[in-house]
Amino acid sequence: MNIREKVSKNLKDAMIKKDTNLIRTLRLIIAAVKDRDIISKSKGQDLEVGDKEIILLLQSMIKQRNGSIELYLKGNRVDLAKKEEDEIKIISNFLPSQLSKQEIDEVIMKTIKSSKVSSIKDIGIVIKTIKEQYDGRMDFGYVSKVVKEKLTNL
Repeated sequence: MNIREKVSKNLKDAMIKKDTNLIRTLRLIIAAVKDRDIISKSKGQDLEVGDKEIILLLQSMIKQRNGSIELYLKGNRVDLAKKEEDEIKIISNFLPSQLSKQEIDEVIMKTIKSSKVSSIKDIGIVIKTIKEQYDGRMDFGYVSKVVKEKLTNL
């Protein structure tokens, strides 16, 4: 079952349970996916976007919500921050399992050793290699920061 089907199935279940928060968030996901489909079709592609594109979309939705949480907390709006956190939990259910920071660090070290890179100039090679294997399973903001640190110290 692909992500699109999982979201639809969960929406049906949520409607039966009358879980309004879950319904609202799932509808947001479906709307965002349909927007991507429309953009894809306008570029001349006939197919709906696949799971890989949906994963990227869900990750960007989480990033947006994390930014909103920061702003809400600065503005003393804990209620709105809580709502965003709840949405993040729901959206995260459709993402592949994320690697821990320790696992990410191990992947980075293995990739640096196997790529035989020698300086900070090779950061693109390392990140590209990691992205090919682990796209959607780790925070690449964190990855680029750690790779930069490791390559600077070579």
